[in-house]
Amino acid sequence: MQDALIINSRDLEFQLFEVLEAETLTRRARHADHSRETFNAALDTAHAVAAEKFATHNRLSDEHEPQFDGERVTLPAEVKEALDALRATGFLAAGKDYEWGGMQLPSVISFACLSLFKSANIATSSYAMLTTANANVIERFGSAVQKRKYLQALFEGRAFGTMALTEPQAGSSLSDLVTSATLNADGTYSIRGNKIFISGGDHELSENIVHLVLARIPGGPPGVKGISLFTVPKYHVNEDGSRGARNDVALAGLIHKMGWRGTTSTMLSFGEHGECIGELVGEPHQGLACMFHMMNEARIGVGLGAVMLGYRGYLASLDYARERPQGRRPDNKNPLDPQLPLIEHADVRRMLLAQKAYVEGAYALCLYAARLVDEQNTGESDTARAEAGLLLDLLTPVVKSWPSQWCLEANSLAIQIHGGYGYTREYPVEQFYRDNRLNMIHEGTHGIQAIDLLGRKVVMKQGAALKQLEREIERTLEAAHAHAHAPLQAHAEALSQAWRELTGTVEALLPTLAHESERALANANAFLEAFGHIVVAWTWLRQAIVASAALPKASNTADMDFYRGKLHACQWFFRWELPRVSLMLTTLRGLDDTTLSMAPQWF
Repeated sequence: MQDALIINSRDLEFQLFEVLEAETLTRRARHADHSRETFNAALDTAHAVAAEKFATHNRLSDEHEPQFDGERVTLPAEVKEALDALRATGFLAAGKDYEWGGMQLPSVISFACLSLFKSANIATSSYAMLTTANANVIERFGSAVQKRKYLQALFEGRAFGTMALTEPQAGSSLSDLVTSATLNADGTYSIRGNKIFISGGDHELSENIVHLVLARIPGGPPGVKGISLFTVPKYHVNEDGSRGARNDVALAGLIHKMGWRGTTSTMLSFGEHGECIGELVGEPHQGLACMFHMMNEARIGVGLGAVMLGYRGYLASLDYARERPQGRRPDNKNPLDPQLPLIEHADVRRMLLAQKAYVEGAYALCLYAARLVDEQNTGESDTARAEAGLLLDLLTPVVKSWPSQWCLEANSLAIQIHGGYGYTREYPVEQFYRDNRLNMIHEGTHGIQAIDLLGRKVVMKQGAALKQLEREIERTLEAAHAHAHAPLQAHAEALSQAWRELTGTVEALLPTLAHESERALANANAFLEAFGHIVVAWTWLRQAIVASAALPKASNTADMDFYRGKLHACQWFFRWELPRVSLMLTTLRGLDDTTLSMAPQWF
């Protein structure tokens, strides 16, 4: 497996240090021990481990799914070897305090490192992603006892974590959860119920598994207001931190999905024998608020995973298009002339440009979200931290869903470039597509994210988050207009027009959102897509401004080609993708009722 096929390292460097200026974070007290050199050392180590331990068994774990013999789950040995390497290099706690064994890396660097593991092997990396998110919830909301029992083990990878939300009868409707939690005399709770589609729910990869379980305390309010959160370990933990007896958590069965086949997807039964013990996290009936802290981080992780699978497909198809000879130019009818590499054909370049625009634009969006986490945590003023939090809340549904849709499209184009070979298992692009298709449903479907975005995020606090994003976009527009590069000014005007139309659409929908929410939200998916296209266009304009300024100073051909490629991909997105937005927004303002008025019996 070639390192180059995991990531374009030049793009990673560009995004982190030229666009997001990650090196400036070393001026903050938390990251004062770091430098550009230490950041690069972490990225280089992550790249090496990803290439040598994760990428090498990506196909193997796809072909040899987890097996359950009635007593234990088995996976290929290479999965544990990769996770052991991750433990040894400390990446599970990369952003954590030194006192926890962490590196105190900024979130943007931690997420960049994580992206390399996701690119190399999405299934194996999922165990680590879930564990980090699980630990973050316990760190923020857990009691002193819970922190002492679980955090060190999670950060060191001796225990892995899950989130157990969904139930067979409830699906995405968390208000219909029925798993119960009954208070015991010692302050613990007896948990009883069933959970389904729990990623990483059982395995032998770690000493223990800590489940975060949503359940209802009897007598609590109905619906989502009555949901509480509990830590439920697979094995009890003794006072000295050692592993105790088995808890009453049983694996009811494995689920075999079309992708992520190396990740155990499980049905879990809690309290079959009435002996499942859990501990309340935070306050009673506040479980959803606690879990959303984990889910929001997980949503960024899902978006990043979608990007990296799209990126892998793009790099594989680019490599194939450069090497595979096929056909001749349309005006050459001489069959004796040598065939051209695929990349010489205009339609192949179209598909490569689309992939580049989707994956590099979405990568910029995900890393920008990670940079907002840094601003929220270590911003230099209360105002800066609050503004970053607003932006992060607003953008999280987009970060999750836009890459899940459009980087999947990139995977589809990668298959197309491979031709008939793309549909075979001899080439990796069909696996990338299967793996990426799951991200459209992970952590909430497009429809759920769209309702969250239009129904809640854009109107929260009287539209404060939307106004904050507008201020950020306006700064970029000013920079583009001040630039001597004429195409950037044209792009800036197009983005400005699209943004005005979007905010006008929000204004037009406000009365209907207030009084006929079902009608206003019936086409929320189109709003999410339009909003996402505008935001990704913005990320491309940010990249283009930096590339345009750097191009005249470039000292070698490779850098000149890189910056020109950025400018051209930006042009492609603005000419071919951004114009889609106007039609969607026009339809939204018209409150089209085609979906609502379609009677179920007419299907």
